Amino acid sequence: MNDSRSPWTSSRGPVTPNRVWAVDFQFDSTTDGRPFKIVSIIDEHTRECLGDKVDRSITGEDLIDELDRIAAQRGTYPNVLRCDNGPELACAAMADWADGHVGLHFIPPGEPWRNGYVESFNSRIRDECLNINSFWSLAQARVVISDWKHDYNHHRRHSALGYQAPAHYAATCTHQ
Repeated sequence: MNDSRSPWTSSRGPVTPNRVWAVDFQFDSTTDGRPFKIVSIIDEHTRECLGDKVDRSITGEDLIDELDRIAAQRGTYPNVLRCDNGPELACAAMADWADGHVGLHFIPPGEPWRNGYVESFNSRIRDECLNINSFWSLAQARVVISDWKHDYNHHRRHSALGYQAPAHYAATCTHQ
């Protein structure tokens, strides 16, 4: 697999930042029972959580806006966006957006382990943030989740990154 859009360039995953971003969604609810949706976007090399969108509904167009915001902040788009076949991802708007500049790699239905980086992240945010907080409002949920993601990026050490936090590791990558 020598294609530059290939999601894997070694047996351990992407070897440079911004090669593969993994995307997934999860749901929670405010104390009044109204659901909200969280998008997680992970750089598979640096393990950084790039996305910060929390809303009552997130459409394909909303996701595109978030991806464009992240790309503008980072100065580049990923080569590949790894995702499941959810309606926000497997829609015409996403296909049109990706055409020509981002490869879409859809994992097979029912095989979430093929998107392991973001699934692992989702497990952590569920256990360490969502399950231990009651959210009175969407605004409160946004603040608490954003704070947790900031802590994850700047203070959570990862053995795969030489026990550095993702943001620190990303800042020291010389192979960008």
